[in-house]
This record gives sequence, structure tokens and C-alpha cells, in this order.
Amino acid sequence: MYSDDPYTHLPDPVRQSAFYESVAIKRALAWVIDSIIVALLVMLALVLTFFVGAFVFFALWMVISFGYRVATIASGSATWGMRMMAIEFRDWRGQKLDLGQAFLHTLGYTVSVAVAPLQIVSMICMIATERGQGLTDLVLGTVALNKRA
Repeated sequence: MYSDDPYTHLPDPVRQSAFYESVAIKRALAWVIDSIIVALLVMLALVLTFFVGAFVFFALWMVISFGYRVATIASGSATWGMRMMAIEFRDWRGQKLDLGQAFLHTLGYTVSVAVAPLQIVSMICMIATERGQGLTDLVLGTVALNKRA
């Protein structure tokens, strides 16, 4: 009657493997695209602040990166890079991420990036788990999927 699988509302990775095919590679490519977008936004912020932002460059980068990720994930359950790669996040119920979930996912991502061993473990998890989930995904019950055609 009850399933032990907390992900019962998500596509099955064995029977519906197309939802998970190449997602780890697409996430890596999306990360590169998102990094370029954030870099361009930071450069724009530097120009708009008449380069005063250079004195707090890393803080500026973190704030813009965090805001970009939260805003894009909350608005479409994917960053712009993920949208270009045709992947999106879903929660354990199969729903798109809301603002709170986007915030928590971005916070988890930021912590993982800040602590190198966590980032390495997260990348290994994306390659090794059947749903391609990183550490933040495993904690929050989220998953990145190929978008439905």
C-alpha cells in the first residue's frame, strides 16, 4: 500500500531512463553557461558602480550568482544554462521548485562550491546515483531531469 521510495512521483530511472540520460553532462555544460552569464552580470555591475564594486569583487560575485540562481530556478525550475541544455529540477513530488526550494537548493549549491571536498563528493554522486543527484539534491529530494518533449 505504501512505497518505501520517497521519489514515487518521479520517473523511474530504470523504466523511464530517458529522463535521466546525459543529465550529469548537461548539468556540467549548464554550469559553464551559467558561469559565463554570471561573469557578464558581474562585469555589468562593475561598470554600473563605476568600478567601485571592484573593492568587494568576490562579495559582488557571490551575491549576483546567488540571486541569479534563486531567481531563475524559482521562475522556471532551471537556470538559463539548464534551459539551454533542456533540463529542469523537480522536487520529490514531481513538481517544479518554488521560491523557498530554489533558495535552499542555491544555498546548498553555494556551500558545496565553497567547500571543495563537498563539491567533489557531489559530482561523484551525480555520476554514481541512479537519478544523477548531487549532495544538495539528495538532501532536498530534488532531481534534475530531461524536459519532456
